[in-house]
Amino acid sequence: MLSDQSAPVVRATLPAVGAAIGEIADRFYERLFADRPELLRDLFNRGNQANGEQRRALAGSIAAFATMLVQRPDERPDALLARIAGKHASLGVTSDQYKLVQRHLFGAIAEVLGDAVTPEVADAWDEVYWLMAGALIAREARLYQEAGVPEGEVWQRMVVEERHQETPDVVSFTLRHADGRPAGAFRPGQYVSVQVPLPDGARQIRQYSLSAAPGGSTWRISVKRVRGGAAPEGEVSAWLHEHLRLGGELSVSLPFGDLVLPPGDGPVALVSAGIGGTPMLSVLGHLAETGRDREVLVAHADRSPSDHAHRGDLLRLAAAHPRAAVRLWYEEPGEQETGERGTGSGPVAVASGPMDAGALELPEGVTVLLCGPLPFMRAVRGDLLRRGVPAERIQYEVFGPDLWLGLE
Repeated sequence: MLSDQSAPVVRATLPAVGAAIGEIADRFYERLFADRPELLRDLFNRGNQANGEQRRALAGSIAAFATMLVQRPDERPDALLARIAGKHASLGVTSDQYKLVQRHLFGAIAEVLGDAVTPEVADAWDEVYWLMAGALIAREARLYQEAGVPEGEVWQRMVVEERHQETPDVVSFTLRHADGRPAGAFRPGQYVSVQVPLPDGARQIRQYSLSAAPGGSTWRISVKRVRGGAAPEGEVSAWLHEHLRLGGELSVSLPFGDLVLPPGDGPVALVSAGIGGTPMLSVLGHLAETGRDREVLVAHADRSPSDHAHRGDLLRLAAAHPRAAVRLWYEEPGEQETGERGTGSGPVAVASGPMDAGALELPEGVTVLLCGPLPFMRAVRGDLLRRGVPAERIQYEVFGPDLWLGLE
């Protein structure tokens, strides 16, 4: 909660800061990377820097947090903070880096707003920053403690045991520890970070969901190649597709993320589109092994059956669960694809066009796990809210920088 002296200052200056926050974010990153170029080379996603997504995410986070502090002082965006903390932990972010961010952020604010940044204004916005940073630092400290590692020490060497081309654009890699140890436990739905060496000497990092159930001696990730076009081609996904073969080594983080199977025996809906189906495979696989009393609805949208990565795995896992039903939507379903058939345990309905979340048969008290492109998640979440599903029962994961209020 903001102090009594800072709250009115932040409330009064929020419109001016909000209007300039994009310019402030641009100037912040210019200052940061001029001071510490290795952060752009080895930590920040260069693709998201080039297309502006990371800058918009920073701007949105500051504006959204400040707005909540002055408009809803008794609330805190815990779900959003948890998602960001998980991503930070998977990158090995340490608490001292927040001081570096503060220095360059407030330098950028002063440069953009000039004389409007009085000592009183600077102190009030410094309080906003440290309230947000403090919440993230505390969450990240807990994550490191739960993982049993010192702050930031999340990396390990892993070797590719299997490689499989799932679709023309998606390849899966089964990973084991380089020293032969089992890969380790994780919660169904979590992700890992992968660091790869690029030709220019950079070591770029991306996150990929674990796409098979926990409990084995290996992990599996499934990587969609990001093609060019309006945006730059994904340099990490391209490298993995072109260069990572059997026996190849990777630097991989411990698992993090909170798009995970909720405890208990209540019904679950796994709703996804495209590569957003990968964390759902982990959850569904776990349910097929250990949660066979839970009612499960699997709903997935994709371009076509041939573009649907792990389609066979999904149908096999659903067939192994006695209370699972599957709903699939394809933009290009092909002949003989639409209609309804059985999995051995429940129905599989296949329809053409985009997903119709309004047609989903949702059990009473369902918890929804949601993953896919941001426009898809925004549309589906809106449909679910209109149908009366409480917001706290809709959990989602954002692939890429968290756009904060993009779904709220």
